[in-house]
Amino acid sequence: MHKLLLSFIICSNVAIGQSIFEKELSNAALELTTQDVVYDPSYFSIPYPNGDIPSDKGVCTDVIIRAYRQLEIDLQKEVHEDMSKNFSKYPYNWGLTGTDKNIDHRRVPNLMVFFTRNGTVKPITNNPTNYLPGDIVCWNLGGGTTHVGLVVNKKSQDNNRYLIVHNIGGGQVLADCLFDNKIIGHYSYAK
Repeated sequence: MHKLLLSFIICSNVAIGQSIFEKELSNAALELTTQDVVYDPSYFSIPYPNGDIPSDKGVCTDVIIRAYRQLEIDLQKEVHEDMSKNFSKYPYNWGLTGTDKNIDHRRVPNLMVFFTRNGTVKPITNNPTNYLPGDIVCWNLGGGTTHVGLVVNKKSQDNNRYLIVHNIGGGQVLADCLFDNKIIGHYSYAK
């Protein structure tokens, strides 16, 4: 009886359709918005595994990488291992003939393939209730530019939909931008 009550109490603090892991991922992303980060798409040589670029720099993918890292999931390692075994499944956008553990996980198209292969592909819709805290959303910004962000457990006051933590040039920020650009990917991933 006590286990059932405890389970109810724990679950009552989580949005409907959201796991405890996704709540923790959402909280990790929200915490990132308190850090000063300058948008910097430069190539960095970083340690492997658990490598990261300087903490005051980043791009959109670094939001996802850093949020997962707070939950002890190293996307640098996970993406590298999957790409090493399945290189032909990943985009050839950069003319590489092999993996590069410094940058592969920091590219949106690679994350999209990784989440498709190893996570859950969720429907792309115009219904904001289909996008839950902990979900990963990818957009086409036009001109061959892609973008990624994380849905978090805070809602906009204007339209009552969940907000996104992302870095589109102004640092790691919280924004109501779910439908600002064409959505090209919608995923969840928990190891």
